[in-house]
Amino acid sequence: MAEQIGIISDTHGQTPRARKAIDLLLARGATRIIHLGDVGSESVLDLLAGIQATVVFGNCDDDRSLARYATILGIEVVHPAAVIEVKSMRIGFTHGHLERELTRLLRSNLDILLHGHTHEIRDEQVGSTRIMNPGALHRATRHTVMMLDASSGHAEWIDVDLSETS
Repeated sequence: MAEQIGIISDTHGQTPRARKAIDLLLARGATRIIHLGDVGSESVLDLLAGIQATVVFGNCDDDRSLARYATILGIEVVHPAAVIEVKSMRIGFTHGHLERELTRLLRSNLDILLHGHTHEIRDEQVGSTRIMNPGALHRATRHTVMMLDASSGHAEWIDVDLSETS
């Protein structure tokens, strides 16, 4: 069975939009959520409690305070970057504001490199690594998240519109 990973980034404390995004990803079969940073508030972390979730922090986060809170909630904190192996895929992720981390990950023989920070969707092949950004849930023309099939590498960007019901 394929593992579906929900990818979110740059929530900046926007709890209603983050709630909608997480609900959409779970409804579409996400078995785990990765938050790529700029979480922005404990209330966004509350939404990840009880879900298999991993968080890195961004340049707008008070990472010490949020890391303590996330740990209490049982959320995995890996900062500033991590590499996971899911099925046969090596997936690295970081927020994206630390150029050295992006460079290090890009040199790590990854299948996929995920980052946030720019608030823009990205899907680009660099050498043997596919670099993707889910977009953002705040300060973006379109508010988007991404569903990643860890078996096939297929990615789908999903618009998060608060005016629509789930």
